[in-house]
Amino acid sequence: MVPNGALNGRARQQIRRVLENPKFELLPFKNAVQQAGFLPEGALVSVTASPTMTLDRTFDIAAELRMLGFDVVPHLSARMTRDLSHLASLLARMEDLEISRVFVVGGDAPQQGDFPDGYSVLSAMADIGHHLAEIGVPCYPEGHATIPDENLGRALHDKQPHARYMTTQMCFDGGAIAGFLARSRADGIDLPVRLGIPGVAERLKLMQISARIGVGQSVRFLSKHRGLVSRFVRPGGYAPDELLEDVLPRLDERADEVVGVHIYTFNQCETTERWRQEYLAAL
Repeated sequence: MVPNGALNGRARQQIRRVLENPKFELLPFKNAVQQAGFLPEGALVSVTASPTMTLDRTFDIAAELRMLGFDVVPHLSARMTRDLSHLASLLARMEDLEISRVFVVGGDAPQQGDFPDGYSVLSAMADIGHHLAEIGVPCYPEGHATIPDENLGRALHDKQPHARYMTTQMCFDGGAIAGFLARSRADGIDLPVRLGIPGVAERLKLMQISARIGVGQSVRFLSKHRGLVSRFVRPGGYAPDELLEDVLPRLDERADEVVGVHIYTFNQCETTERWRQEYLAAL
């Protein structure tokens, strides 16, 4: 791929900077460890919590990746955490594995225990005490399919004292991301940002993954983000560099607040990492 010729030197520098600090998201499927083999040695890798599986599955894969030398960030889903005892056991397991990072989400699974949302888990973690050096939380530039925007804003305020950074959920509109960050800063949210971008995946794979993640949540998500499907199925497909070239120049002086990218790989790590390396070389 060739970077947009209209990009100025600062924009190219900012794109390179965030691409050189990636976090790769893996889904907890059986090919996750094999796909991680295509990533750089010791890469920062997150493992999601799928509502069709269990948190044990997420942490089992996290353990395998940690043993292989990756810097692992398991997702801790509030709605999949049963109670304080379950939470304490997960924290202890991370400490045993020398995992010092976690990403706390509310989750799309039906509530299985005492925790309805991410803030309730973060508060409980603070009460229990933990060894974690870095906690991340999600943010939603285009909103959430089932949560009102005002609730999302209030939750981000509540979670901010417990978090070190926030990651934007998948969005293809650079204007929406830039507008969200401007509003967040005006509202007192000063967390550094990881920019969520899609990896490079075959369309058939994307549809298969959507079905495996859960049809219900996919339908709710797509009802809120109708433009997403057209981005993937249009002739030529979707290239992640389009989003980077759209959003970072819009941020101008705020671009420094984006500390890296969070790449939704869809467990297609070989094609995604090849794209990242080729794009970096082209910059």
